[in-house]
Amino acid sequence: MSAEGSPSELKFDAWRKRVGMFAGPAALLVIWAVPLPIGTEAHRLAAIMGLVGVWWVSEAVPLAVTALIGTALAILAGVAMPQSAFAPFANPIIFLFLGSFIIGRAVAVHELDLRIARSLLRSRLVDGKVTRVPIMLGLLCIGVSGWINGTATTAMMMPLAIGVLSAMRAQGVEPGRAFASRTLLTIAFAASIGSKITPVGAASNMVALGFLESIGGVRIEFVTWMIMGIPLTIVMAFLLIVAVGWMMPHSDAVKAARISGAEAAGMAQGEDGRLTRAQKNCLLVFVGTAFFWLLPGILRLSSDAPAIETLAERLNLGTVAVLGASLLFILPAGSPTRKFTLTWKEASQIDWGTILLFGGALSLGQMMFATGLAEAIGRGLIAVSGAESLWGVTAMALATAIALTNLTSNTATAAMLTPVVLSIASASGLNPIAPALGVAFGCGVPYLLPIATPPNAIVYGSGMVPITSMIKLGFVMCVAGFVCMFAVLRVMLPLLGFA
Repeated sequence: MSAEGSPSELKFDAWRKRVGMFAGPAALLVIWAVPLPIGTEAHRLAAIMGLVGVWWVSEAVPLAVTALIGTALAILAGVAMPQSAFAPFANPIIFLFLGSFIIGRAVAVHELDLRIARSLLRSRLVDGKVTRVPIMLGLLCIGVSGWINGTATTAMMMPLAIGVLSAMRAQGVEPGRAFASRTLLTIAFAASIGSKITPVGAASNMVALGFLESIGGVRIEFVTWMIMGIPLTIVMAFLLIVAVGWMMPHSDAVKAARISGAEAAGMAQGEDGRLTRAQKNCLLVFVGTAFFWLLPGILRLSSDAPAIETLAERLNLGTVAVLGASLLFILPAGSPTRKFTLTWKEASQIDWGTILLFGGALSLGQMMFATGLAEAIGRGLIAVSGAESLWGVTAMALATAIALTNLTSNTATAAMLTPVVLSIASASGLNPIAPALGVAFGCGVPYLLPIATPPNAIVYGSGMVPITSMIKLGFVMCVAGFVCMFAVLRVMLPLLGFA
């Protein structure tokens, strides 16, 4: 089995893309031709969004390219002027993406993340007990993915997990498929759970917050998000451990097996030695950037003085991220093989597609709101669901996001759904924060299928995770995620004065 999936998975994926390639333009033409009870500009945009939506779900065309095509078509159709349509590509959150991606890239280039993981496996927390390894790898995934892309986090943990399995076999203990599935599913699901610790943990978080600020006129501070994200993450981590233990119990042979952390870590890269100068620089930039991300929110909790408001405006998340990332090109690496901590060649390998996708999605979302298309869709959803109260709309947004994110990209889900729920809130006179955060949180529950998120695809592609195991555990975690996320929003937002 390839790292990208089984033959049946690859066949289905190819079929999905072929169908989507033709279904997208067909959706545009049909919607354009059919009379709709909305304005001309909204009607044209609806047709374009039909194309964009089908291509996003089917991934017939790269997501970022689809977003750019949608924006360009909207200009050609007279929905918006070029100046306003392309302005969202310079939104401050674009630069938050850029800076945080570059910092994450530097951490990966110098293997600081892998070093931390190996140190944990060698620690007393594992103490030679094999049954602790999945839990420790999962907890580490949660901590790392709150700040670094979940796909990279999962890819980083895979060699460690496979190293543990190989070391067990070398000692004459067959881990069995259940232990392998347990370990790898814990890693993949933990990467998604951890993405809710901070706003930068997932692109969908920042997409929803970008819409909330640009359309809803509400800014959620970094520390405010974490006040909600940390309790949610703790509860979800506990539920994951319980669900995995209940559905995939250890065999007696695994319970009796012991393996040193050093042996397991050695399967990945060997001993580490002291921190290099470049690793110290990465750690310094990472900690410093995180501190200044948190500082405005902490100060606002203690005072609302004008000076603090001014400081908060200047310490914009995007500004801090760009300055932090820039230091990596200035700080000397102290190595004869490189002059500075990061080169532009290394930095240029960040995920530019997500950045372009967010810019296009934000542009299309603002057009949906400005033309009244989002309001029309929102009225339809209210009529179908019957949800009219704040928490009814929030529950609908959360459930819809969970359903969609298991079928398509979480970033695309946030881009399609957030403008709609903001319009529903506006039309109903509701506070937009809870529904928008419902979308953001719901996009972090992609547990059901390998296609739902790259971490799932990575572990499934190992050939050690049966699809039935992923679906069973994923369904339990999706239901638990809905309940926990709704409870956190229902309890925390009133306490924070947002509902």
